[in-house]
Amino acid sequence: MQGNASLGIFNVDIIEFIKGYACMKIIDHRLYHDDETPYPFRPSPNIGGELNPDYLVMHYTAGRNAEQSVNWLTNRTAKASAHLVIGRDASITQLVEFNRVAWHAGRSQWQGLKGLNKYSIGIELDNTGPLTRSGDQWLAWFGDAIAPESVIEAAHKFEDKAKGWQLYTPEQLFVALEVSGLLAEHYNLKDIIGHEDIAPRRKRDPGPAFPMDTFRARLFGRDETAEDDADYETAANLNIRTGAGSNFGTLPVSPLPEGTRLDVLKHQGSWVMVDVLDTVNGEMDVQGWVHGRYIRRTS
Repeated sequence: MQGNASLGIFNVDIIEFIKGYACMKIIDHRLYHDDETPYPFRPSPNIGGELNPDYLVMHYTAGRNAEQSVNWLTNRTAKASAHLVIGRDASITQLVEFNRVAWHAGRSQWQGLKGLNKYSIGIELDNTGPLTRSGDQWLAWFGDAIAPESVIEAAHKFEDKAKGWQLYTPEQLFVALEVSGLLAEHYNLKDIIGHEDIAPRRKRDPGPAFPMDTFRARLFGRDETAEDDADYETAANLNIRTGAGSNFGTLPVSPLPEGTRLDVLKHQGSWVMVDVLDTVNGEMDVQGWVHGRYIRRTS
């Protein structure tokens, strides 16, 4: 089992959860609640210069809990940091503004770029990472036993042998998806990737317990395990626009009703150019741009 090993925990519709979840916003590269109260900010001294991000990189902390990880990443001796730490209870702590370089990627390369710290926002998810079996127990590297119901056995995509991995919690993944979507739209990010992708010889996070395919499909409207001729539909009443961004005007047929059939033509960041296959408000042969987060595969 790989990549989407924890998909089973998505036992409610993600889109419906997001609709009911308190909205977030970004103000001056800091994360705020919808009422403009800030999320906790613990500034890390481990930062670089100005950042204009292209990618979102997901990590696991490999720590005992989120508080311990935040304390470490805000310690100068760590020589490491991240933009956000998300706890297993869905708590969020920001350590670095989104327009500043955080030291989360280390030696890394992706799509011809080297040193992904300079090109990406890093999110750390509170998770122990790989586990070792000891009798009938699963143990983290620091010795703590992890409840069996919170463990999957899976082979990492870069390894052949299965091992134990701590599952991410549903609340943690829901909030990670929400903030990832906000970041992808606000900074027009190109993709979401794992630390394991950009440093495959050194790193294995976020590991097979993280549903990367689901995140990528929800954020950017694509499923990399799907065929090119996959069918899609709107997952909610959805505006269709003249260009790839909310600053572009809506087409007269907007909004497309939930369940409207679509053919995906191309991607630009988190936006998707689509051909509308159904007749909407008497109009046929409509093409335009929708946010990829609110479309879903039907085949």
